[in-house]
Amino acid sequence: MRKSRADEFLEFAAARTGPLFRSACLLTSGDTHLAEDLTQETLGRMYALWGRIARIGNPAAYAQTVLVRTFLSHQRRRSATERPLGELPDRAPDNGEDPALRIALLDALAGLAPKDRAVVVLRYWEDRSIEETADALHVSSAAVRTRSVRALAKLRERLGGSITEFAAR
Repeated sequence: MRKSRADEFLEFAAARTGPLFRSACLLTSGDTHLAEDLTQETLGRMYALWGRIARIGNPAAYAQTVLVRTFLSHQRRRSATERPLGELPDRAPDNGEDPALRIALLDALAGLAPKDRAVVVLRYWEDRSIEETADALHVSSAAVRTRSVRALAKLRERLGGSITEFAAR
């Protein structure tokens, strides 16, 4: 028996919500509320085009592309300096990860320009190739290489000696 399109989308959404949210958290430098909004908007956009999904070869990769484009669009609409202040959100139970390292990395990512952050997340978190990253961001491969080099240099500068301190743990 053939599944309805709505059932197919629900399966897709259930399988991809976690990975989309994790990528969104990295893109937003740990702003979980904005990451939830970006994930929801991405899933909403995917649902709107789900009837034409047969033309998309890899819906999961396309959803990641939609997420990055949604994030970049959001950054253009609102000032990047508008961040709520207060306590950090509740964290998941400790599973052996170093919270100080996570905070240091998220702070360093927050200091990057939105497009640089998108390149770092796609290239090094999502493990995409230069060409895949270029396609997702609608830029040339050379632009991805240049942004990668500059973004990594900025991260090294921001983290300074602290990254070796964390790596030694």
